[in-house]
Amino acid sequence: MGSSEADDDQLLKSFLAEVSEAERDNEVLRILGCFKLNPFEHLKLSFDSSPDEVKKQYRKLSLLVHPDKCKHPQAQEAFAALAKAQQLLLDPQERGYILDQVTAAKEELRAKRKKELKKDSASKIKSLVDEGKYEEQHERSDEFQQQLIIKVREILTDKEWRRRKMQMRISEEEGRLKKDEEETKEMWKRKREHEEKWEETRDQRVGWCTEKCMKRLEMGESQCIIVVMGYFAW
Repeated sequence: MGSSEADDDQLLKSFLAEVSEAERDNEVLRILGCFKLNPFEHLKLSFDSSPDEVKKQYRKLSLLVHPDKCKHPQAQEAFAALAKAQQLLLDPQERGYILDQVTAAKEELRAKRKKELKKDSASKIKSLVDEGKYEEQHERSDEFQQQLIIKVREILTDKEWRRRKMQMRISEEEGRLKKDEEETKEMWKRKREHEEKWEETRDQRVGWCTEKCMKRLEMGESQCIIVVMGYFAW
């Protein structure tokens, strides 16, 4: 371990030693109160944080709310939420998906701001906007960052709602197909049972018909011969 990492560890230990139980409890509540679809919020990180920053911040916060060190009844739940947040942000595909929504949110905010600035006739602002300096300064502001967080929440919520509706439709379709399959199996089962029962009573039916027709033949009803022959051929 390098001297820089050793210094960081010592600094972290000193920090944790000074943390009161109330501060640990407050952090548990903060984590559990975060927007569930945005792991950056759970770890208190900006959207441009690197994977190394994610690991470092996770280590710090997870030690703060670790069930062995924090007496809050929901410490385990908060600890698990942090672990999931780190997992998502270290997964390239999951991280990429979230950052795509961040980009979409920025584009929406920029488009809205562009419309607002068109109404401003101040030449100084216009020139700064043209050069891009004013916008860069604005996007670094706390106001824009807060707007960005809110817009990302809206987009992630919409995406998740669409995903769940699609999943519900898929589940409903799978349920319908399963029901149709079960009904088809039941229909063929009843058909086989009917055919087996019909076959089992074949001799009984032929014998009964033969007996009846023989009596009629004795009485001169010769057309019964056709019926008897038909039953024997069946």
